[in-house]
Amino acid sequence: MKKLDFWVIKARMRCREMADLLHNNDGIGTVEMILILVVLIGLVLIFKEKLTSLVEDIFKTISSKSKSV
Repeated sequence: MKKLDFWVIKARMRCREMADLLHNNDGIGTVEMILILVVLIGLVLIFKEKLTSLVEDIFKTISSKSKSV
């Protein structure tokens, strides 16, 4: 095998590796999770008072019904 052939084969292998790297979608899951967390935190901040009163009502109901048992 000539040196030129070796370099051509090596260059093709590197091109394939670069193409695989560009088409790799492993990082998308992390970005999606961060966006979902940002949206959830935003919703909690927007509806904080309503969520707090809802949770308090639920715990009051649980406490009152547990006393009757």
